[in-house]
Amino acid sequence: MTGSTVRPPAYQMLADELRTEITSGRLRPGERLPPEPELCIRSGVSRSTVREALRLLASQHLIITTRGVTGGSFVAHPDAAQICEGLTTGLTLLTNSATVGFTDVLELRTALEVPAAAMAAHRRTDTDVAFLRAAMFDPAGDDDARMCGAAAAFHAAVCKATRNPLFELVTRPVYDASCGDDVIRDLPEGYWAEVDRDHRELLARILARDPDGAATAARIHLEHVAEANRRSLELNGDHQRTPATSVQSA
Repeated sequence: MTGSTVRPPAYQMLADELRTEITSGRLRPGERLPPEPELCIRSGVSRSTVREALRLLASQHLIITTRGVTGGSFVAHPDAAQICEGLTTGLTLLTNSATVGFTDVLELRTALEVPAAAMAAHRRTDTDVAFLRAAMFDPAGDDDARMCGAAAAFHAAVCKATRNPLFELVTRPVYDASCGDDVIRDLPEGYWAEVDRDHRELLARILARDPDGAATAARIHLEHVAEANRRSLELNGDHQRTPATSVQSA
């Protein structure tokens, strides 16, 4: 019937209820969930429905289930790598659709990377500098795949140098999702040489502990990325290509 609401399956409703208890903090990491028989009584569903709900939560890395006398289902401790993987999957799906375009990705990168560069210049340690230097590449000798990976590592190192783990968590998926075959296939001539110059200038500003200079270097770099994308589209005449899969891996 038009306008009617489809009722989700019982296991989904139970999983949603338990997920809310976990994300709200009512159930803390390491805390045991109520046993299956109790969940059956509380929710008025069968044991198979409870188990399906728990399997769904486990697939989302929200709980872990162990067997034995002391076993049960426990709230999982947050894992940054798993969260990052989930964000990467979602962002990749969006950038491969018509929902998100290159301009959207670039705006997000600018919003994250410009202040991150300033923070990195202010807070960086000698270890951070070592990671940044290790992410340099040779545009005359390295292949595209090597340079794409090094560019992602460089930006991850900048975010790590902010000493704010959330910067690293939310920015890494952008590079993981954007550094693929579609990116390195249609690069304009001289692209990697320009990226190398930009990265070295940003590194110099971070070394000098110059927050304003680092922010400016990051902004200019992203302007160069935008211009490279425009040139790539013109050279290849591929105006139907999804914008978000254009040049953005630097």
